Amino acid sequence: MSNVYIIGAGEAKYGELWDRSLREIAVEAGLKAVESAGIRTKDLGAIYMGNSLGGDISMQEHLSALMSDHAGIASEYVPSIRVETSTASGASAFREACLGIRSGEFDIAMVGGAEKMTELYGNEMIDITSSIIDREWEAFTGATPAALAALSARRYMSDFNVQKDVLAQISVNDHANASLNENAHFRNRITIDQALGATPIAEPLNLMDCAPLSDGASSLILASEKYVREHGVEGVRVMGSAMSQGAFALHSRESLYTVEPTRIASEKALKQAGLSLKDISMVEIHDSYSIYGLMALEDLGFAKKGKARELIENGIGLTGNLPVNPSGGLKAKGFPYGASGVGQIVEAYYQLKNKAGKRQIKDVKYAMTHSQAGSGAASVVHILGVE
Repeated sequence: MSNVYIIGAGEAKYGELWDRSLREIAVEAGLKAVESAGIRTKDLGAIYMGNSLGGDISMQEHLSALMSDHAGIASEYVPSIRVETSTASGASAFREACLGIRSGEFDIAMVGGAEKMTELYGNEMIDITSSIIDREWEAFTGATPAALAALSARRYMSDFNVQKDVLAQISVNDHANASLNENAHFRNRITIDQALGATPIAEPLNLMDCAPLSDGASSLILASEKYVREHGVEGVRVMGSAMSQGAFALHSRESLYTVEPTRIASEKALKQAGLSLKDISMVEIHDSYSIYGLMALEDLGFAKKGKARELIENGIGLTGNLPVNPSGGLKAKGFPYGASGVGQIVEAYYQLKNKAGKRQIKDVKYAMTHSQAGSGAASVVHILGVE
């Protein structure tokens, strides 16, 4: 089966985009990616779009067709498919596009992720975002995504004697990196004291532990090995792509702070790539809540359970031993549900192509991205590299 390469990327700014519609930001990201790749829309064999809550928030279903039409591609009659996997929708869409190219069905595909989170607010938004967890057994009893993350945080901190400042360091790192990213939702740096003293949300988590509800869109162009060779394109190779699904509700899992699908997906992706964790130059992790960032570092294999604080203390900044979330992560770059997974891969692509500007990491050879659905029902891991 064909190897898959990323040959172009584009993004619309993440943030509170009150004056822009879902279709506008999605099309902007897609057309930037097409221009970046140097292709024409008629070259596309398929379009995959990640979106989680467009039907509930924007009251618009069949978003893949809407985006295709609004971008002026309808006359090309390119198949367009929406992929929904909660907050891992973008990463899942990317994986489906990779599988399509590997199958030989087509040589070029567009992957987009888009979400417009600011069209609703207050209790209505809390109710809708709680649809990513078990509605009958969790949300109905009053649980929210933040509350479930807080349960995991309390148990983790108790079992491993971890203090709140360890969680705060993840947020501080995200904001420092996002300050160098012109497309980030929040570009302000924060201190440990600011992170610790923020408004409580769900004890022990506060405002600085929680990713914002952002608008945003990201897009990528993928190509087969045949296309890359015939056209002399220097792309970034998708070396590993894996997804794992586990129990939906948090109470059904063996541990409140272990996401088994992340561990399994990481092992599978590394095996496909023929690499070990020591080979990874940087990682983009799903830190919708700071505790999930801590858990991800352990479940991916970078630290033993309960030991991520040592990894963080040894350096996760742009010049650290393991740069984490150079984009600014979900906490600071932003968290448009269906776009975040694609956005992580866009950042990895920029880093590997040495196009990340002021946040460029030195000598990046292999990058890992990790996207998580909800509180951890599913995880998608990708490994990208330059040859």
